[in-house]
Amino acid sequence: MIRVVTVCGNGIGSSLMLKMKLEEIAKENGIEIQAESIDSNAAVGKDADLFVTVKEFESIFKPNQKVAITRSYMNKKKITEDVLPILKEMSGQ
Repeated sequence: MIRVVTVCGNGIGSSLMLKMKLEEIAKENGIEIQAESIDSNAAVGKDADLFVTVKEFESIFKPNQKVAITRSYMNKKKITEDVLPILKEMSGQ
């Protein structure tokens, strides 16, 4: 099980949409994830296997945190292209 945290400015709208899209993508590809959505301030102290966000928030993460940058919070095709390869690698697929 991969612990995934989606991050946006307020942790309500965009990151929740991204969380739901990632859950769909993972399920369709047989990858088990446990996802939650949070705001950028809370993300700084959060522990997770993978953080997924957009380029604007990339700089808030520490070098030892695994971060996937996606081009969209809602476009499933772009999210799949940006994040699925990382999820597959992490799950051993």
